[in-house]
Amino acid sequence: MFETTETVFTAFFLSALAPISSTFREKLPHLYKPKEIIRIAAIIENILDSSIFVKIIFIILHYKIIANAKRNYNKYIKLLKENFMSSNKITTVNPHNGEVIKEYSKHSPNEIERIISTTTKRQIEWARRPFSARAEMFLAVADLLIKRKGEYAKLMAEEMGKPISQGLAEIEKCAKVCKYYVENSERFLSDKHIETEAKKSYVTYNPLGIILGIMPWNFPFWQVFRFAVPTLMAGNAVLLKHSSNVMGCSLAIEYLLLDAGLPENVLTSLVISGNEAEELIGNINIAAVSLTGSTEVGRRVTAVAGKYMKKCVMELGGSDPYMVLKDANIDKAAKICAAARLVNSGQSCIAAKRFIVEADVYEEFLEKFTREIQSYKMGNPLEKDTDIGPQARADLREELHSLVARTLDFGAKLHLGGEIPEGPGFYYPATIITGAMPGMPIFDQETFGPVAAVTRAEREDLAISLCNFTNFGLGAAVFTEDLEKAEYLAKNVLNAGTVYVNGQVKSDPRLPFGGIKESGYGRELSEEGIKEFVNIKTVVVE
Repeated sequence: MFETTETVFTAFFLSALAPISSTFREKLPHLYKPKEIIRIAAIIENILDSSIFVKIIFIILHYKIIANAKRNYNKYIKLLKENFMSSNKITTVNPHNGEVIKEYSKHSPNEIERIISTTTKRQIEWARRPFSARAEMFLAVADLLIKRKGEYAKLMAEEMGKPISQGLAEIEKCAKVCKYYVENSERFLSDKHIETEAKKSYVTYNPLGIILGIMPWNFPFWQVFRFAVPTLMAGNAVLLKHSSNVMGCSLAIEYLLLDAGLPENVLTSLVISGNEAEELIGNINIAAVSLTGSTEVGRRVTAVAGKYMKKCVMELGGSDPYMVLKDANIDKAAKICAAARLVNSGQSCIAAKRFIVEADVYEEFLEKFTREIQSYKMGNPLEKDTDIGPQARADLREELHSLVARTLDFGAKLHLGGEIPEGPGFYYPATIITGAMPGMPIFDQETFGPVAAVTRAEREDLAISLCNFTNFGLGAAVFTEDLEKAEYLAKNVLNAGTVYVNGQVKSDPRLPFGGIKESGYGRELSEEGIKEFVNIKTVVVE
């Protein structure tokens, strides 16, 4: 009895620490809400040191939680061994079948120090190169991207499950951002002369130095390129900490740039964990940090960066609302909304998450939206006709399914999908939930996966309020045939970094991209993006 109790408590204690430990956070499903875990973890700290009688009483009072933890015990122990006995390795797994792709040896602390030291010197040399030389190199990068797009799309499909047709489009978009900054960087960063009483006064733009880029798995190439291209064109160097499950993509990007002529150590892919990346922020040679990731990780990174007074750009989560008003073209709205929800198998910060529909057209929209969603094919990401691939990791699927289940417990209705399919891989079907309201997990939290929340609003003003009732502020869209009203709402009313009228929210190299509130701060792309990591220096000659 005592040994069984100890085993159960050990398993439960590990699960309680899961959201606190970054290693577990990357690997394990969240079984409970964060506040509940933190509260229960505090209780367990005392319980574990108590008598067997107290432990038995605790089990009786919390038998459901304990039973859940016990069921996961073997999984936790296995992951413990993988992460702590082999902590010098990073393993990539194919989400289509769950099979290991490759193991990568992590950089040691000494290797990281050497990389930073070398990169510091290389950055100074790189910054001295004229814009024309940097531009020539990125034209070569664009050409290589197009030549190798099939190879890179296949790599993304294997490492994180992106449908191959979408992978090909992602690589083409990376080539476009290269060409955009080749054509515009020198103009964006040319001196700006300002007339004052002095003989001469102007603003000039100097690179900051080494920028640490902490990048996510969901767009393994695009997220890196939209950050790295303007950063490098401005004369900075980049240390890339990519998500562990797309380490092959990370290294492929480094090798691609080297093949195109980028000097060694101007961009280096670090094979390290998230914790090790956070520790790097304090290094005196790291000038700034760019993070694309969850709001939770953003809070940790900005806390460390704030301690060392390092500049940050944060592109974080979103719970993007798409508002469908009664005068909208419902056929068009349903088609665009389905595409916006299911892009990248629903795993996108700017994917549509919440659909707020005015009552007069709610039933029509729901019927047509459902039909559109059902037309998307889920399957092997390497097949050209696949629209929805697997979720990127097993724990992400479990977390998504938990969010769906908890939302239904709050009283929302399951309209479509919502069941984990049998068979290998980390697949999750396109799912529609109706009746989602504020206070429900699917309404309040970011939903990363092919799950749509459709909410009925009796009036336009209530629809607007529901759209803005969120802690996030990345993207939003409004559908209506009244373009004058739509533009007014987009410009003045909807709270987001990007608002589209009758269209799908997406990033474009020509337009600044970023969010407000818990979706982050700073901007990527366009002129604003290239100026995030430069010293905007004022020079006055009397």
